[in-house]
Amino acid sequence: MSKFNPLKVKEIKRETPLAVSIVFDVPADLKADYQFEAGQYVNIKSIINGEELRRSYSISSSPKSDELRIVVKAVENGVFSNYATQQLQVGDILEVAVPEGKFVLENKDAKVIAGIAAGSGITPIISLAKDVLENATDTIFVLIYGNKSVEDTIYYNEIEALKSHYLGRFFVHYTFTKEHPDDSLFGRIERSTINFVMKNKHNEKQFDEYFLCGPEDMIKKVTDVLKENGTAEEQIHYELFTTSSTNGEIPVSGEGMVKVTVLVDDVETTFNMPRTENILNAALKHGVDAPYSCQGGICSSCMCRTIKGSAEMKTNHILMDDEVEEGLLLACQAYVTSDEIYVDFDDV
Repeated sequence: MSKFNPLKVKEIKRETPLAVSIVFDVPADLKADYQFEAGQYVNIKSIINGEELRRSYSISSSPKSDELRIVVKAVENGVFSNYATQQLQVGDILEVAVPEGKFVLENKDAKVIAGIAAGSGITPIISLAKDVLENATDTIFVLIYGNKSVEDTIYYNEIEALKSHYLGRFFVHYTFTKEHPDDSLFGRIERSTINFVMKNKHNEKQFDEYFLCGPEDMIKKVTDVLKENGTAEEQIHYELFTTSSTNGEIPVSGEGMVKVTVLVDDVETTFNMPRTENILNAALKHGVDAPYSCQGGICSSCMCRTIKGSAEMKTNHILMDDEVEEGLLLACQAYVTSDEIYVDFDDV
């Protein structure tokens, strides 16, 4: 589960008009805690205007860099994102959790990898790309990256430098919606984009793994076309940064109360809650310091394991079917379907 430490902001770099990258100063005695795999993220906890906020941000540096760097892009009405891009200063302290997440390359024998990103979805993808290029001598990485314009493209110069340094191993295909520079595509990432790149530009390559990061609509479209072209589901990995729909019906019927016991940091807490409330919200109301971040079923910070009883999730963009069968839940999306439940946040 998330373990937060106060870390000093070491560097803030303007990447685009709306985005900054932030480097944290990790003390020597915490270096081991902040070792990470490419593709993982950290949770940030801050107090703004008297309210505690938690947000998750992918690490964009490579594990070999000895650097913990994230990117924050300002979004409309985004309290923390606007604070971080406009007011945060070098020397300020933020509570940063240790790295977590499963958007990582497990197939170490992969020889051809595709990264498909839109906007700030580049952050875990560039970490994966740098890690692959640095650690393998013959692995190829193909990047499809969508933005409004070159000016809005996070890490554009760094990507261009990587492309020049790793000639023949790192291929980049930009697509823009507001301009059309030479050697780029025009429009959003969609069916035609994927088919053109895969079937025209790289038709001779046999792709082993695909990593997708961006809004839900893009990921769905790309996943569909990859499957239509014969890609196995286990080769497609994705991480959502935004969802177009959070919310189906609450998967319970009836009213009444249920008995809930949660285990967090080896401490058991038991309380009663309405059947129509999710486990995370109820736990927080009862003073339990349960881990969480997005509260939308996008990250895995609130993952817990069912020990007794049963629950169903309203939304799940993270857990695989076999993990759900093993009893894993996203507490922010979990609604109890039994009269009593026991969930363990420690054993995940």
